[in-house]
Amino acid sequence: MGVVIPLEEVTPERRVEALTSLVAADMERVNQAILGRAASHVTMIPDIANHLISSGGKRLRPMLTLASAGLCAYEGSGHIKLAAAVEFMHTATLLHDDVVDGSDMRRGKLAARMLWGNEASVLVGDFLLGQAFKMMVEVGSLACLDVLSSAAVVIAEGEVMQLSAAKDMQTSEDDYLAVIRAKTAALFGAACEVGVILGQRPKAEIAACRSYGMNLGISFQLIDDALDYGGTSAKLGKNVGDDFREGKVTLPVVLAFRRGSEKERAFWRRTLERGETGEGDLETAIASMHAHRALEDTVERARHYGAMARDALELFPASAWKTALIEVVDFCIERVH
Repeated sequence: MGVVIPLEEVTPERRVEALTSLVAADMERVNQAILGRAASHVTMIPDIANHLISSGGKRLRPMLTLASAGLCAYEGSGHIKLAAAVEFMHTATLLHDDVVDGSDMRRGKLAARMLWGNEASVLVGDFLLGQAFKMMVEVGSLACLDVLSSAAVVIAEGEVMQLSAAKDMQTSEDDYLAVIRAKTAALFGAACEVGVILGQRPKAEIAACRSYGMNLGISFQLIDDALDYGGTSAKLGKNVGDDFREGKVTLPVVLAFRRGSEKERAFWRRTLERGETGEGDLETAIASMHAHRALEDTVERARHYGAMARDALELFPASAWKTALIEVVDFCIERVH
């Protein structure tokens, strides 16, 4: 069963076409930088890095860096290296996350850990982080280095917070939102913020772009949470129900647990806290979520944060860049269909 939300005729993929078109030339340069910086005389490093880098991700985060620079009419070249650095930070977290979560799939392919092992995946993730910081330094903006290095710290804190919350049915909605603000939204916010910093824009505009990115990131993650129970493997790029099998307490679980009967709460404690799962348990979990509107309300919360992201852009005058960034919000939310 999927989450049913009324759709406009425009498909989610069409929502990013404007942004993709605007950043196309710069993304060519970013992709060249990514491939160049993933190179190493240690053969395993480019093999693992390129396995994930070339696996078809939309590169949304680096596109946001380019778009925020475009929004502020930045005319230099520093945004290219910063966008590549943002993508390397993201790729490194994916490599590390798959090891922590024991994930088998990533973007519709076998996770790197399944092909090269956990140790190699972690170490190549570290290599990519090192390359990211080298590019940040080369840009020569201490303010941008501060934003991205601070984001790296927050992301790591978010991953540890999520690890602590895993299998804990006492996790509240506020607790969970704190996790995704750190582990997902922080990089979205930083990716948007550095482009405006390069453009030497006023503090209010820098704060507005950071707010746009943070709220977009929260919305993006909440839709991912809903898709894990109400989507398809093709849309997720991983197996439906991975969060359930890994004992992750995401927002749909928090809502279903809170609203459920004592019998239903006992089900969640057995499957997530104690990890005692069997045939049919995932289907039972999904049925419970639908019975209590947990998926629908997770999507509604995503819409709320999406609206906040759009409002943050109201500070800027009308432009193709602004329109494209607003369309990205719609793309993130409409992925549930």
